[in-house]
Amino acid sequence: MGKGHGVSGHTHTQAQLDHYANQNNPNNDAYWANQDNHANQCNPNNDEYWHSREEDDD
Repeated sequence: MGKGHGVSGHTHTQAQLDHYANQNNPNNDAYWANQDNHANQCNPNNDEYWHSREEDDD
């Protein structure tokens, strides 16, 4: 890994380390859920794209 990447056991809980590892492991469902979510947010044909770009009227 390059400098400044990854997470440290000195600054993160075990649960946070596990979550990070799962999201970066293509053999884990969390990895694919994260990839799908990212793709949806980048696709103007998906509701999630517009959901993240709605303006607050408040």
